[in-house]
Amino acid sequence: MKKSVLALTVLAIMMVVFFTSIANFKAVMAATDYDITRVDHTVKVLSNGFVLINDTVTTSASASGPFLIGFPYKYGLKMLHCIAYGTSDRSSVYPVTLNVPLENHVGFYGVRVDLPDGAPQAFTVEFILSNSLLTQDSQNATVFTLDFPAYPSFTKAAALCKGLVSLPLGATYVRGTLGAFNYTADNLAAFSYNASEVTFASAENTIQLFEIKQLERQMTVNEFGDIGISDSYYITNNAQSTMVSVDVILPRNSTVPTAKNQLGLPTQILLIDSNPIKYRVDLTLRADPGKSSEFIVLYSLDKNAYSTPQNEAGKSAYKITQFDDLTYYVDQVSVTLSLPEGAKLSSRPVTGFYGVGKGPFADEATVQKQDFVWLDSFPVEIVYEYNPVWTAFRPTLWVWSIALVGCAIFAVSRRLNASVTVIVPSRGARLRPENLKTFVDSCEEKMKILAEIDALEARVQKGKIPRRRYKVQKKTLEMRVDTLSRNLGGLKESMRSAGGHYADLMRQFDVAETEINDVEANIKNIEARQNRGEITLELYRNRMEEYRHRKEKAETMIDGILLRLREETR
Repeated sequence: MKKSVLALTVLAIMMVVFFTSIANFKAVMAATDYDITRVDHTVKVLSNGFVLINDTVTTSASASGPFLIGFPYKYGLKMLHCIAYGTSDRSSVYPVTLNVPLENHVGFYGVRVDLPDGAPQAFTVEFILSNSLLTQDSQNATVFTLDFPAYPSFTKAAALCKGLVSLPLGATYVRGTLGAFNYTADNLAAFSYNASEVTFASAENTIQLFEIKQLERQMTVNEFGDIGISDSYYITNNAQSTMVSVDVILPRNSTVPTAKNQLGLPTQILLIDSNPIKYRVDLTLRADPGKSSEFIVLYSLDKNAYSTPQNEAGKSAYKITQFDDLTYYVDQVSVTLSLPEGAKLSSRPVTGFYGVGKGPFADEATVQKQDFVWLDSFPVEIVYEYNPVWTAFRPTLWVWSIALVGCAIFAVSRRLNASVTVIVPSRGARLRPENLKTFVDSCEEKMKILAEIDALEARVQKGKIPRRRYKVQKKTLEMRVDTLSRNLGGLKESMRSAGGHYADLMRQFDVAETEINDVEANIKNIEARQNRGEITLELYRNRMEEYRHRKEKAETMIDGILLRLREETR
């Protein structure tokens, strides 16, 4: 009897497992029972040379579950960012897994998109690729060659593929593996492997090969509701020639801007297009290939174009979409919102904001986003409470401060019985142009010798020169550096004594030199720790990148000071 019950129990379990397996198999088959009816493959070259690939896939049925898409592996090495979302709703983002096998086929860089149950039949996958895929002709700066995948790679055939190479307005076709910027493929085979090139001509400066490391926007609302903007750019020149200017995009309804270089000095800015609003900023300190530069663009926005009505008294509101007109790729953007003193935010300015700071007199909000293109633009809704009484806060504070200081001075003067000796400050020595020229020439010679010492150390580490010869040459170079340093010390003291902007320039010069010395010491320390295995390789690389950025910034400041002094000698 017990054996019969046990046998029936085992049989029942086996039947449940069998029918469950059948149901799961049918569900999997249903999930994968679809055809790719169309794919729109757009390859867009952004104005700073980065490549945005947009693949909009349309299927015959919902393709819920894992979906694989890819391209030749060499393009995967250039990929910076990938995102997938429902075509009709960009906010419905789907999880993606990078660098996965494209089934059992080699030579492909695969991306898996996990589509939810009931996913729409049309979804989009976007890739951002490095601007190293775009090559500028060495003889003609207006001619470029783009290396790109003309077709996506799927695990099943696609009935129709519509391809488009999207370039800046006015670009003309020169030659390529494809006959035109528009092309079509019927019955695109599964696992298509394609690497194509197209050469085109574009108007001068419509494409500039540079990387925007950071774009920091400071948005300030004053007590009258006026909106002031300060955009700080940190760029790196990826071209093979020196960069003398940069084109920037400003929001609609912006006023005529001004620009400053990294030293805070005004630089030229010219309007070159009105749709979108594009200005050309001259780089006072030109960026050589591989070098970085910084500049700031200042402007205001028409508050009437962005204000939204509020029912409550004392409340103001603006809705400003950020970076929706950008035509380039940015590593990192940030928006910092500053309100007038006494104002308080009534709501979050943006979904998923980075943080809100509570200052002593006003709130401040900051938003940060990585791997940014104009498709990632986001609205900032500013709703805040403000009492106009705060308008008199600063003037009242100044009046009370002046009154207190005056009373203190009066009280001290009454108690002093001794006579007061008036000391007339001595006038600083007037600097002659030849002194400025000597200072600039000595600084440049010192930097050249330090570069020779670095090159000498690199050669001895590689074993290209004997160590004894290295010591002799290094000793000679160091003696020259010591002599120049003593001479520069006297010249610096003369410029400090001259006062005015010379003293200010020397203060900036000393700060930059101290920064460079600190960075070099930190580099030696981090290299020693890496050699001893005390830190990870990732931490070492991050610190080295930080030190490189700090050193370049300090060197750029010194170059600017020397350039300004040299101009005064002419």
